[in-house]
Amino acid sequence: MYFLLPFRFRPIQDKEILVSELGNYLIVPKGTAENIVERKVDPQSNLYKDLEAGAFVSDKPIPDLITNYAIRLRTKKSFLDEFTTLHIVVLTLRCNQNCSYCQASSLAADASCSDMSVDNLEQSIDLIMRTPAKNITIEFQGGESSLVPDLIKHAVCYANKKNEYAKKKITYVLCSNCIDISEDLLIFCRVNDIYISTSFDGPEYLHNSNRGKKDSFQRFQKGLSNARKILGNDHISPLMTTAISSLKYSKEIVDSYIDTGFNHVFLRPLNPYGGAKDIDWDSYTEQFIEFYKKTLCYILELNLKGIFFVEEFACIILKKILTPYAEGFVDLQSPSGIINGVAVYNYDGYVYASDESRMLAVTGDYTFRLGKITDSYENLFYGTMAQQLSNVWCTECIAGCSDCAYQSYCGADPVRNYTTQGDLYGFRPTSNFCKLHMQIIDFIFTLLIERKSEVFPVFQSWLSHGVNNYE
Repeated sequence: MYFLLPFRFRPIQDKEILVSELGNYLIVPKGTAENIVERKVDPQSNLYKDLEAGAFVSDKPIPDLITNYAIRLRTKKSFLDEFTTLHIVVLTLRCNQNCSYCQASSLAADASCSDMSVDNLEQSIDLIMRTPAKNITIEFQGGESSLVPDLIKHAVCYANKKNEYAKKKITYVLCSNCIDISEDLLIFCRVNDIYISTSFDGPEYLHNSNRGKKDSFQRFQKGLSNARKILGNDHISPLMTTAISSLKYSKEIVDSYIDTGFNHVFLRPLNPYGGAKDIDWDSYTEQFIEFYKKTLCYILELNLKGIFFVEEFACIILKKILTPYAEGFVDLQSPSGIINGVAVYNYDGYVYASDESRMLAVTGDYTFRLGKITDSYENLFYGTMAQQLSNVWCTECIAGCSDCAYQSYCGADPVRNYTTQGDLYGFRPTSNFCKLHMQIIDFIFTLLIERKSEVFPVFQSWLSHGVNNYE
């Protein structure tokens, strides 16, 4: 006789994926879950030993290792230990590009009315320094943040001065398209150890088309080259947004990243905000899933040929599946990364629960506005909106998530639910967010089932090597 511990399962092909409450997984023949529940597993078998070691079953109602289980679960949720660690400061909505998929509803490069005032900037940093987290990231966004270099310099100097008393470890990230970023600003970044997160769409014809400028690719390459000379390769990380026009060019995008000197790519789908709000999301999601699978297979083939190249989203999922550690990616956290992991200080002096929240605000929807930067820290981060969100930000408590095999690997996104389905709670059977992540995780497990001897060493090399991702 043995006792069941909480676990979930999902059939894939002729197998079942069993996942324990701790995120441990087993790939077993179909029907195994039923045998476990009906107590048909021989306690002397290797399967039983695997089940016991993975916290699927126990020979006692309360396992001897319950303290170890608690430690492991606490480790999985350790991203909550410090509360908000990513603080996004939107310095301006001005931009020098015209991206077809712009999610920030950027304005023309000369629209200075959207620049953050110095007072708003300093008050935002004052709030940031109130966070209980000892390790924080301050990320400067836009628009194009490099259009306001004086604000960047003032922000860093002011934060450093404040930090003489706060004693936090601050990582600075400048989000920039690298178009016309000045040498003076790059030198300031080097002196102050500021990282750059840049956006790169792929080959020249695609990058130019997506950016709405004929010379965007050439100007990006020039700016990237200057940034590398001054900062070094390790201080610059790229992000690729998969526009509709990008879906046909999986191989070409990866090749262009390699040719440009990057050893990783984040295959990020569009989000339903700004310029991408009104596309056919059912069709796009289907196409993106196929694009993702095709691109990931190509990347794996490159690795098998000796070319080290990482797909970062897969790496995030793999860290959740294959390691006991927490992953800081705010989109796949439970409780949700909004407020718990990220807060946004907008140029106009308002604070939002996430970057997507302030994107909604541009359209006149202020649902996720936490308040003004002049409000108290307690009212902003523990107030009415935060309490309302806390009712719907845990996958452990949401119908369709609470019994999903991939609950430990996924996350809740009330902002996306509200945007696409009209309420914070959401409805998983028609959720494209759910469909996309479930199918990608399915595909990764399928690779582990069908090609484990090939792909597992590659996946291990990705996890052990790591890449710089500042987004």
